[in-house]
Amino acid sequence: MLRWGPDNICTTCAGKLKNQGDGMIGILLAAALVGTALLILMMVCKAFADTVREDVLAFGEYPAGIDDLTIFFISDIHRRSIHDSIIFKAKGKADVVIIGGDLTEKGVPFSRVRENLKKLIEIAPVYFIWGNNDYEVDIQKLGELFREFDVTVLKNKSVFLPAFDNQIVLIGTDYGDTIESMQAILYSIKKSAFRIVLCHSPVLAEKVAESDNVSLILSGHTHGGQIRMFGLGPYEKGGIKKYPWTTLLVSNGYGTSLLPLRLGAPAETHLLTVKKG
Repeated sequence: MLRWGPDNICTTCAGKLKNQGDGMIGILLAAALVGTALLILMMVCKAFADTVREDVLAFGEYPAGIDDLTIFFISDIHRRSIHDSIIFKAKGKADVVIIGGDLTEKGVPFSRVRENLKKLIEIAPVYFIWGNNDYEVDIQKLGELFREFDVTVLKNKSVFLPAFDNQIVLIGTDYGDTIESMQAILYSIKKSAFRIVLCHSPVLAEKVAESDNVSLILSGHTHGGQIRMFGLGPYEKGGIKKYPWTTLLVSNGYGTSLLPLRLGAPAETHLLTVKKG
């Protein structure tokens, strides 16, 4: 039975419409909550991905007569524990391991850092450069761990790889150093050496000149923007970038800053084969 109000409005119909409207709002809110939960779950999965990206980089100036160099590169570990699957994928393939800075940060227990180094040393000899967050911890204790696992720290230093007939040199920079600091190291190295620069921040690559004779630069720091909306983020997504005089690899990194969430820039590590081409 229909009921009519004083203005000839069917109060029964109005009530039904109101109930339907309330029900639709409830459905939309529930859908939004489910969508948000699924998005957060996906972002967590991307943040804790255990991906090893494999790339081959060919250089005309790579020394003839020596084997290809395979590098396992990992940066920005931060608070994460390295998964065993990462070690399995790289073990037996890499000649060296390079930690591109931010191995740790404030609040990370040294037991976790120790376990990560213990795993990485299973792959190959480990080389380390400093990131900004590494300076937040007790560097004396960190140095003790490096000595325990025979990690080579490249702080404004260079080292030739003896297994490659001393024709390949790694140049490690300290975080925040200028191009002049890097060039001071480069000038002391013979020109014929194949030069690989390790710098935590990729900014240095933009200042490299032809005379620096740098073939490859490995860096991290930016996390690829970490959370990218519609392809946009505070930093460029990680990847391989060609400059006139050098090649730059920027890693999205393995860990995260602040929240353990990623979108559009999943966690990654790298297995790089450097060869003549």
